[in-house]
Amino acid sequence: MIRAGASSIIQRDHMQEASQKAILYAFVANLGIAIAKSWGAWFTGSGSMLAEAIHSYADAGNQGLLFLGLVQSRRLPDEEHPLGYGKLVFFWAFIVAIILFSLGGLFSIYEGIHKLQSPEPLNQVWVGMLILGLAVVLEGASLFGCLREIATLRGRKPFWQWLRTTRNAELVVVLGEDVAALIGLFLALCFLGLAGWTGDTRYDAFGSICIGGVLIVVSICIGIRIKGLLIGRSAEPELCARIESIIAADPDIEQLLNTITLQMGPKIMLAAKIRMRPTLTINEAVERINALEVALKRAVPELGWCFMEPDTRD
Repeated sequence: MIRAGASSIIQRDHMQEASQKAILYAFVANLGIAIAKSWGAWFTGSGSMLAEAIHSYADAGNQGLLFLGLVQSRRLPDEEHPLGYGKLVFFWAFIVAIILFSLGGLFSIYEGIHKLQSPEPLNQVWVGMLILGLAVVLEGASLFGCLREIATLRGRKPFWQWLRTTRNAELVVVLGEDVAALIGLFLALCFLGLAGWTGDTRYDAFGSICIGGVLIVVSICIGIRIKGLLIGRSAEPELCARIESIIAADPDIEQLLNTITLQMGPKIMLAAKIRMRPTLTINEAVERINALEVALKRAVPELGWCFMEPDTRD
């Protein structure tokens, strides 16, 4: 097996560095916001504020799990895991979706229902709204940092196309959390403001329930997105097309019979069945396959494993 060159390593390191930066932005923002919201919830007695505090603590913990997944995914292959530990990133991303659903969404709905059944007066609503306004700024900065790291990876690809086809689970999760957090903050601002203006604390309880609903929807979307990667998903369509074009352009290959790609965390596994020129000797065919693997790994830095099978039919 021929290892990827220095350019492959640099590219993969750049992708992981982008993910780490996005996770760090979100972690710092969410931890600071969670502490401020906790104090605001205690001071004002707001259920929406408490729901937002729990959401921020859950998000900060989620970023810790995503970072853990990135670190664990770098473990070298061993006898029991010959293709490495790259899929641990997908596992922890799926756990994050579950936490977002249970700890964030369900608790927020529970807190809202509890406030409806046992309403409590609000204290100094303006303090809570000030904290929420500050949280919007910090969360917006976190989202901006995440989008900036995404931009470095997607290049000229349109954002929505990248979002639909990317296999970068950790950035998708951070993006989803940031968007959900901003929506939740605006909902908390609106409902807390209504509660303070009207004096009806039910608005605050409704805000908590709505925030929980948003978190559940986002967590389900993230879970569905990650499920395919956990089961086993091919590489991005553009990478598959690039791989196939390189193989088909090789003058010693008469026909590309079939290719299979599998996303293994940040790396890709490729298996290809090819029909080679019948005039080649066995040694010549081996040399040509080895040269082709080198060319593929130079052109596709994400390619970690390459298995070529010469054959006459699929």
